Amino acid sequence: MHNIWVELRGLHAQGWLTGIALGFLAWFVVRHVVFGFYTVDQNERAVVTSFGKAKRILGATTVYTPEGAGMRDSEKERYAYPQVEVVPPGGPYFRWPWQRVHKVSIATRTVNMAWDPEHRAANRNGTLLEAVTKDQLHVGLTGQIRFRVSEQNLYAYLFGVKNPPAHVMGFFISVLRERIANFEQPPRAAVVGDDTEGRDLALATDRTGASAISGISINDLRKNLRALNDMMDHECASSVARYGVHLDASLITEISPPPDVESALAAINTAHNQVSSDISLAQAAADQRIVQSRRAVEIETLRAQAEVEPLKALADQLARLRDQGPDALTTYLRNLKLGLYDKADRAFVEVK
Repeated sequence: MHNIWVELRGLHAQGWLTGIALGFLAWFVVRHVVFGFYTVDQNERAVVTSFGKAKRILGATTVYTPEGAGMRDSEKERYAYPQVEVVPPGGPYFRWPWQRVHKVSIATRTVNMAWDPEHRAANRNGTLLEAVTKDQLHVGLTGQIRFRVSEQNLYAYLFGVKNPPAHVMGFFISVLRERIANFEQPPRAAVVGDDTEGRDLALATDRTGASAISGISINDLRKNLRALNDMMDHECASSVARYGVHLDASLITEISPPPDVESALAAINTAHNQVSSDISLAQAAADQRIVQSRRAVEIETLRAQAEVEPLKALADQLARLRDQGPDALTTYLRNLKLGLYDKADRAFVEVK
């Protein structure tokens, strides 16, 4: 009886082990064979890693790509990321159990420039970015930024940094604040054609009008928003090599000073506008007088030329008469006198 009980227990244990093996096999087939297929959407790219390592393109790094051409030498040493094989859109593709698929969206994304991926309540809940100007004025910046993941540098985005959006926003904000703190108004080219007087007048206007408000950082920034945006696009071009993210464009829409400074700036701007208006009116009046003077000179010049031309023609005619013979001038003078005598009422003749 004891032997029968032992045999039954052995059969039960064997069946239990067989069930575990069959269950594991079924789980393995479902988990890694049936669900081992995957697809990649049109706006996505994927990188497959085997035991945590992506398949690299031999000898290719970010330094030798167009994205890395704009980096400085020090940056090329720090951000020499390898190039990896990218899975294009389509499918189905198959992955082995020891492989992992990293999908990334390459669609362009637009966010507020005050957006903080790690602390959503920062920068007044992501609505206003603060900065300090060169004259220690605290200003608020509003605007948008567009960025997208670079397909040519997915290694930097997936494996180079822990949180790429946070790094990109931090990089952008640091560059922006540095530019705000050191921004100076670009020099103006005050040249009006080839006219020396017009050039001098324009330079005088620039010295008296534009410089009356230059040096006030908030006004310089507001007047040169386009130049500031262009600077930001140029300075942030290396983000694709650093973090694998293209900063397509940055658009700063408004720069707001503190409320207690706004009224003073409004008064300064009003005075500047009044001075500029007076200078414009004076310049217009001066330009009008210059044009009138030039026209008067041209009229008098033409009138003098009209009086000189008959005298030149008469001198040429007399020279030709003199060349014809010694009596030609005498005959010409006699005929001229006869014409004068015919027009005159009286003639006084000198008697020798």
